[in-house]
Amino acid sequence: MDDLKSFKNELQNVIKGKSSSGESDSIQAAKTYLRNHTRPGSEGQSSNQGRPEEERALREYARQNGLFIDKSDLGHFITSGAEQKVFYKANSSTLFKIADAIFYLKWEDYFNNLLLHNRFFPDTAYTLVGFLEEDARLHAVVKQEFVLLTEKTNLEAVKDHLLANGFVNKKNNDYYHPYLGIILEDLHDENVLTSNGLLFFVDTVFYLTDVFYS
Repeated sequence: MDDLKSFKNELQNVIKGKSSSGESDSIQAAKTYLRNHTRPGSEGQSSNQGRPEEERALREYARQNGLFIDKSDLGHFITSGAEQKVFYKANSSTLFKIADAIFYLKWEDYFNNLLLHNRFFPDTAYTLVGFLEEDARLHAVVKQEFVLLTEKTNLEAVKDHLLANGFVNKKNNDYYHPYLGIILEDLHDENVLTSNGLLFFVDTVFYLTDVFYS
């Protein structure tokens, strides 16, 4: 339990911005700017009402740091899901993904998802490379190492892996860690790939509960 408590403290420090390295640095930088340059809403203001303010700050951050990206620079479009679109450059080992944080009430929650992904699954870590506008909506642009799919993913193997690491299967492909207070969802066989017998979590949806902060 002491090891698990230490790990929880480490994750809390990551979310608080007290710990970062490598691929997560660019994510933490955007999240810190977002926190420091958004005006607190009035009492009772919903998170949905706060998104325009978050996006104002992120657009400002992107302009100041030259982080607006032209979609044509991302390579060829290869696939899309509800949460993002995926692009690939020929002769490259990198995928680019654009997302408008549709699964999250706040952009800060989306950045937390990326940070948690990087800590749990460093082999497929995200790097935030910039932002772009599409259909009048702001999208984050992240890059991730390409994983060569060699076989269909066995979802029972995914379940066994997560159960061994303290997660409980709530329903279908959704999990919860009762001690850490972390929800991990949408782990179907397109979001967890198998390459040469190894599982690679390439798209994850993390949520934090109140238990995480306790």
